[in-house]
Amino acid sequence: MKLCIMGTGYVGLVTGTCLADLGNEVICVSGDENKINLLKQGKVPIYEPDLNELVEKNVKENRLFFDTDSEKSIQESDIIFICKGTPSQPNGQVNLKYVEDAAIEIGRAIDDYKIIVNKSTVPIGSGDWVSMIINDEQEKLNKNVPFDVVSCPEFLREGSAIYDVFFTDRIVIGSSSKKAIETMKKLYEPIINQTFETDINPRPKTKVPLVVTDLTSAEMIKYAANSFLATKISFINEISSICEKVGADVTKVADGIGLDKRIGREFLDAGVGWGGSCFPKDLSAISQIAAEYGLSTQIINAVVQVNKQQRSNIIKKVQELLKIIKGKTIGVLGISFKPNTDDTRYAPAITIINNLIKLGARVKVYDPIVKDKPSDLSEKAIFCKDSYEVAENSHLLILATEWDEFIKLDFEKIKKLMSKNLIIDGRNVLDKENLKKIGFTYVGIGR
Repeated sequence: MKLCIMGTGYVGLVTGTCLADLGNEVICVSGDENKINLLKQGKVPIYEPDLNELVEKNVKENRLFFDTDSEKSIQESDIIFICKGTPSQPNGQVNLKYVEDAAIEIGRAIDDYKIIVNKSTVPIGSGDWVSMIINDEQEKLNKNVPFDVVSCPEFLREGSAIYDVFFTDRIVIGSSSKKAIETMKKLYEPIINQTFETDINPRPKTKVPLVVTDLTSAEMIKYAANSFLATKISFINEISSICEKVGADVTKVADGIGLDKRIGREFLDAGVGWGGSCFPKDLSAISQIAAEYGLSTQIINAVVQVNKQQRSNIIKKVQELLKIIKGKTIGVLGISFKPNTDDTRYAPAITIINNLIKLGARVKVYDPIVKDKPSDLSEKAIFCKDSYEVAENSHLLILATEWDEFIKLDFEKIKKLMSKNLIIDGRNVLDKENLKKIGFTYVGIGR
């Protein structure tokens, strides 16, 4: 099939590249000429494991293309994916400007039947809204070209996005059009039946479940899924605080309750809290949607509050260990909100670093991938070339992101470099007993 991907951000680029790898002809479109030129040169503007290689492969095999000409790309394609960003506005509502712009372009350009796929995470009712915009643009041009709008939400995890496309837990197709549903089934058939060739391992042995539903339910599935995952993390973080008071180990508690098939072990790792682009804006959006109907999201509001508190708890731990933060040197390992990504949006590390600096600390930081200072990180944060430079003369270390590189550090060397041997393991991934044996004062989360 011929596909047009409107948007070359994280979702658009990963989705387009993977669909090209399945044998489709894919053109990724963006109005950002600099980004398109970089992609044409084989330079991928985001960090995602194996994405560079997959882009290069499909470009060489003439299945993946990049362009700024949206009109031509739309007209030459069978299916058009809207993969535009939907950031939060200051009031918590979703900014749909980029999705609206894409719908306007589609309405002006289509000259025969197209399937329009909403891949962006959009508020409930956005499918009908996109249809309205396309129809309005056609009316202005005295056109009446048929089309169908489908909701096909993405479930990508940064750091494992390619795996999540090919071996997703489920594919959701929301539409009232039988023609559109059958076409989307055909597009995703290689993934549903796992019939495509791949070197990626481990490969699931079963087919991928397919959920076919209406537009509104498909849109709701995405918001409900992210809300529930964020709830699991905040739940175990709240339990971790109780564990600290009563002397329990939250990692063992998580193992114990996670064996219950009704609960599951995933997303039950206590730590510094969740971040990234999806959870914060999606929870805010669903709260706003509920408010429009006179409803309150009490559980979701509590989930957000617990997450904020978890970052503050790290500062409290620092105060307990150092007594006075002002004038102390503190090292922070990790800036990205999770490993295997360069995404720093709503990253817990940034909140922690900024608060420590406000309290008068000298903060040294290092991340294996993030080399440029994020705009919301204090200018006073000192970037270091590696973990050992961070440790040098530091009174305390905080592990904020669980990169493998940090787990494998030479902590004997780290100990010799530090002024005081204090470590806060914000992800509960370090060897607690070994660090104590070396001579560190180790503080974890809920342990």
